[in-house]
Amino acid sequence: MHDAAALAARARRLTPPSRRGRRLPALWLVTDPVRLPDPVAPAARLPRGAGVLAREASTGVRARLAALSRRRGLALLVAGDGRAALAARAGLHVPDRRSTAGLLPFLLARRAGAPGTALTIAAHGGAASAARARRLRPDLAFLSPLFTTRSHPGAPALGPLRWLLAARRLRLPAVALGGVAVATVARVPGRAAGIAAIDGLAPQAVAPPPHCLR
Repeated sequence: MHDAAALAARARRLTPPSRRGRRLPALWLVTDPVRLPDPVAPAARLPRGAGVLAREASTGVRARLAALSRRRGLALLVAGDGRAALAARAGLHVPDRRSTAGLLPFLLARRAGAPGTALTIAAHGGAASAARARRLRPDLAFLSPLFTTRSHPGAPALGPLRWLLAARRLRLPAVALGGVAVATVARVPGRAAGIAAIDGLAPQAVAPPPHCLR
């Protein structure tokens, strides 16, 4: 079984949260402008009901992903830009290492019940992540790194046990991100609300050059 199929099979056994009566995806493709400059092709191979987290995507890439998502029944999250998320009729992902533009307009639209305004955050298991979760009250968190990952070589992984403990501290559903591939997917905690990956869902993703590591 290739990576994408293995991840999709594992995701089907997880229980993601619902927002306004609609279940959020349990399987997410994470884009990267350096490692996966054209994410549309792997996104098109996702099963209906999966999701795409567009990180640092250009306006053109966001537009193509938005059109694909509407056509294929995918959920789309735009990272770091609330106005761009609203324009794309997408949810908003709040990164932890940079500020989010247009957060207030998005939160106001979300409070007013605008469709598609799912809210997610990045989390790494620390107290700051838990505090931000309490403040923003997102639908879920992308908690990483579960395993060692090419995106952050040398960075310590949480591992399944510490990942579970960190997820409990967040007090909201958590998606497992970081090093999830065919060799590790069986070790994803059963209490995870979903699986997210770059390499595992886009085998053509390249290793980041040293100057792009972050």
